[in-house]
Amino acid sequence: MSKVIFIDVDGTLVDYENKLPQSAVEAIRKARKNGHKVYLCTGRSKAEIYPEIWAIGVDGLIGGNGAYVEDNGEVVVHRLITLEQCKRIVDWLHNRGLEFYLESNNGLFASEHFEEAGDPVIKKYAAYKGKESAENMTVRRLFPEMIFDGELYRDDLNKISFILNTYDDYLTAKDEFTDLKVGTWGGKGDTALFGDFGVKGLSKSRGIADLMEHLKADKADTIAFGDSKWDIDMFEYCAVSVCVGDGGDDAKAAATFVTDNVMDDGIYNAFKKLKLI
Repeated sequence: MSKVIFIDVDGTLVDYENKLPQSAVEAIRKARKNGHKVYLCTGRSKAEIYPEIWAIGVDGLIGGNGAYVEDNGEVVVHRLITLEQCKRIVDWLHNRGLEFYLESNNGLFASEHFEEAGDPVIKKYAAYKGKESAENMTVRRLFPEMIFDGELYRDDLNKISFILNTYDDYLTAKDEFTDLKVGTWGGKGDTALFGDFGVKGLSKSRGIADLMEHLKADKADTIAFGDSKWDIDMFEYCAVSVCVGDGGDDAKAAATFVTDNVMDDGIYNAFKKLKLI
């Protein structure tokens, strides 16, 4: 029986240096040849799905943590931060002295001093993920197509991420913007490196549910692959869930089973175990 497979990108399909194992490419192509459907399910917006990832061959994308759902080029749903919400957020971040970037299907748009402020934070983020080459990570390496001189008042946004100077920046944002979903990433609790704004009520599982309704497919045939706490809600939604070996402890505990590390053929070995290939 054919399955509907959802794969997180950062830390699952690729490692945190954006390295894509060839074995994962082979697994996805073989699974699709066998009649299974494969979708990316990620916090990334469509602009961050670079050509080498599209070249794998997938059936579609759930992007922006559920803001955008696409099936074989057809837009199923797209929920956006409004222009007025964007203006409020950008003005608030500027007034608080916080650097940020806007996440759109049309590109990533950095604030005036994001690169300068972001480079040391990106190094710390890579170090948190256990990367030996963390000192070599930069904003431009992590976000190779980021736009540094774009318009910051926009009506095409899925999300907005901002650098936390302190954890209080997140707490204040959460109190200030009750009409939006405000979260953190890049660490746990007060060690988080970034805050983010998204459309209220969105999640990866919400995007999956939208797609499954569109496909008229059975939830019992769903399989999710992830690595972090942000993947737990899709683990809970899907019939089977798989955490890569270098994933976080919370995600491992929530998964049906744990496979090998990303670069140790984790995706491929799990596909074999699940008899997808």
